[in-house]
Amino acid sequence: MPFAESFKESIFTINAENFEPFCLDVFNYQYMECSVYHSYSNLLGKNPTNVSSIEEIPFLPIEFFKNHSVKSGHWKEEKIFQSSGTTNTGRSRHFVKDLNFYWHLSKKIFESWFGPIENIQIMALLPSYLEMGDSSLISMVDHFLTESDPKSGYSLDSFEELILKLDEKDTKKVLFGVSYALLDLSEKFQKPLKNVQIIETGGMKGRRKEITRKELHQNLRISFEIDEIHSEYGMTELMSQAYGKNGQFQFPNWSKVLIRDINDPFSYVEDGKTGGINIIDLANIDSCSFIETKDLGRKHFRGFEVLGRFDNSDVRGCNLMF
Repeated sequence: MPFAESFKESIFTINAENFEPFCLDVFNYQYMECSVYHSYSNLLGKNPTNVSSIEEIPFLPIEFFKNHSVKSGHWKEEKIFQSSGTTNTGRSRHFVKDLNFYWHLSKKIFESWFGPIENIQIMALLPSYLEMGDSSLISMVDHFLTESDPKSGYSLDSFEELILKLDEKDTKKVLFGVSYALLDLSEKFQKPLKNVQIIETGGMKGRRKEITRKELHQNLRISFEIDEIHSEYGMTELMSQAYGKNGQFQFPNWSKVLIRDINDPFSYVEDGKTGGINIIDLANIDSCSFIETKDLGRKHFRGFEVLGRFDNSDVRGCNLMF
């Protein structure tokens, strides 16, 4: 069986103890099979002969997904996810070999936080993502709607209809919402939503003034009289998502965050210090698993937080709040 397919079958066996050997195997594979990553690694003088730890692995700058086909191996994509395109600097593209693999992972991650999806009514308030039509978030939510309670669906008509559905007490409910739309909803309807878990997916999309995630969550908690707001951290370039509450995110066992030094991108800072977010997503076995993002963050014992963006970096869809 080819390495990538064998790896996919073993991804749920990855844990803290065996993460590094899996990680190095993936690096060796992608160094050989991903031409863009191979060339970039060589420019840095990195190859399988001198990389023996996670900290020595080179991370591909996320901008490469705009102008290159980042693929490990030779195959025809089943889907191309594209970023929200909120600037004129181009949209990132993630070539996806296997949509079922993406959907399977996404469902597993979601259920680890919120329970069996078939017992949940999912409502989606994602107007700007629907307008783009080719986002990874919409693909994920589309799949969730087919797997969840039959009354699940997008909010396409009016806030009034959405509130009535959320107010029904028959089923556990999860509301996915882009930040500006959730704020619009909270300002129009200030009422308790006692049987609803809210997941904000970030970003004002230029529709409203940016605020901090803490301010966003406080506004939503007060308006809807609920104790906590969840967040989803995902990217066009990733196969996996991180979820969190109170601003603390966690990826699944096959993913890891490292915080690089702002002044030296090839070294890392200790927990609690601010720096650039590097992500290892081993589920990106068909593209590149080692990505240098333009997000700023901090690691903590139980996860990581996203603090904003580097100056002059692209305004992206998922995490615009400083």
